[in-house]
Amino acid sequence: MALKFYNTLSRKLETYQSIRPGVTDLYTCGPTVYNYAHIGNFRAYMFEDILRRTLAYCGYTVRQVMNLTDVDDKTIRDSRAADMDLATYTRTFTKAFFEDLDTLNIEKAEHYPAATDHVPEMIAMIDTLLDKGYAYVGDDKSVYFSIERYPDYGKLARIDLSQQRSGVRIKADEYGKESVADFALWKHWDDDDGDVYWDSPWGRGRPGWHIECSAMSVKYLGNHFDIHTGGVDNLFPHHEDEIAQCEAATGEKFVNYWLHCAHLLVNNEKMSKSAGNFYTLRDLIKKGFDGREIRWLLMSAHYRQHLNFTLEGLSAARSVLRRIDDFVVRLKELSAEGDAGLDLATDVVEVSRLAFRKGLEDDLNMSAAIAAYFDFMHRVNKAVDEAGLGGNAIDLLLNFCREVDRVFGVIHLGSAEPSVPAAIQALADERLAARRLRDFDRADSLRDDIHAAGWRIDDTPKGTRLVRVSRS
Repeated sequence: MALKFYNTLSRKLETYQSIRPGVTDLYTCGPTVYNYAHIGNFRAYMFEDILRRTLAYCGYTVRQVMNLTDVDDKTIRDSRAADMDLATYTRTFTKAFFEDLDTLNIEKAEHYPAATDHVPEMIAMIDTLLDKGYAYVGDDKSVYFSIERYPDYGKLARIDLSQQRSGVRIKADEYGKESVADFALWKHWDDDDGDVYWDSPWGRGRPGWHIECSAMSVKYLGNHFDIHTGGVDNLFPHHEDEIAQCEAATGEKFVNYWLHCAHLLVNNEKMSKSAGNFYTLRDLIKKGFDGREIRWLLMSAHYRQHLNFTLEGLSAARSVLRRIDDFVVRLKELSAEGDAGLDLATDVVEVSRLAFRKGLEDDLNMSAAIAAYFDFMHRVNKAVDEAGLGGNAIDLLLNFCREVDRVFGVIHLGSAEPSVPAAIQALADERLAARRLRDFDRADSLRDDIHAAGWRIDDTPKGTRLVRVSRS
C-alpha cells in the first residue's frame, strides 16, 4: 500500500513522498481572528486534523504550522468599530479558537505563528522581491508584486495570463476570483488603519495578507516543504500569491503537494447570516450538541466533496456514536479471562486494519475507513453472539479500537464514562425500585427525568448502566 493524495497543482492523484524520509512538514491556513470561527472554517480544520493524524498513523513525524492572521483589513475594521486596540480585540477570538479546537479534539500544531509577531520577516521578504525586480513601489507608496514579471503566475489556479489585464493594482486583501492584478505586499498607512502600522523602508504601513503566510511558512518550514492545505476558497488568490512570492524570492519550488477541501453547505445552501443557516461551534453547543458529534459529522465526508451540514445530520451522528460506545462497553463487559476466540479476533483485526488503512491511504477516503470500522464491529458482535470471546481476544480488539481512534478521535476507551452525579444515581436507584414494585409508569417517568438531565439509562443482563449523552 502507498499513501496517495490529490495534488491540486497537478490535478492528479499522486503517491506521497516526503522530502525527508519519515518526516512531513505541513502548513495549514489558520483563522483570521476577527470573530468566532464558523463551521465552514472548522470543516477545513477538521480535514487538516485528519490529514495530520493519518500521516502520523502511516509512520510520519509531522511538523505542522498553522498561522494566526491577527492583522488584515477585517481585524482592523472590526477592532476600530469596537473601539478597541487591535491586540486586545484579536486576543479574545484567538483564545476562543483554541477553546474550539479542544472541543472538537483537534490535535495541536507544533507552531501557531501570529502575523503581528513576524512583520520583520515580511519586510525582509518584500525587500528581496524588490531587489530581484518582482516588486515595485507604487505612486501611493504601497509595495506591489508584479504578476507580469513572474511568468509562472497562475499555475495553481490554471489562469491564462495572456487573457488578463496587467498593470491593475489591487490593494485589498481579498479580491474577485476572476481578477488577476498586481497585489499589495506592503500597504502604506492611511486613516482607515488608525494606530495600526509598522515602520519600514517604504514608510509606515502594514503587510498584505498574502505575504504573511509566505514569510511565516518559510521561517518555520524552510524554502521548500511537503504539504500546504486550505479551503478551496483560498486557492485563488491567496495560495497563488503565496507561490509567486516565495518562489520569486527564494528561487526554489515552494510546496510539493497542495491539498484543498471543498465548501461546506448548510441545508444544501451556502452558509450566510441572512439565510439563517450560519453557525459557529458555540451556536451548535447551545443547541445541545457536543464536540464529538460535530466532529463526526465534519469528518464523515470526503474532504474534496461538498459536505451538507444539517441539524438532522448531527442527530444521526449522535446515534452512530451511541452504537460505537455501546460496542466498546459490550467488549469491556465480557470475561477478562482466557483465550476464547483469539484466533478469530486476530483474523478480524488483520482484515479490518488492512481495509481501514487502505481507505486512509486513498486520499483520506474517510467513508471507506469508517466502513472498515463498522464492518469490524459487525464481525465482532457476530463472534460474541455465536462463539464468545475471552480476555486476550478482548484486549486485542480494544487495542484495534485505540488504533482506529488515533485517526477518528471520537471513541471513548478510557475509564470512559464520566462519574455519575449523586442526584442522577439516586433517580436511577428509585427507578429500579419502582420496576421491582412493577410501578412501570413511575419507572418510565424517572427514566425521562434522567434523560432530561443529560443521561441515558440502559438495562443490561449485568444491571443498569448510566451513559452521559447530549441534550437536544
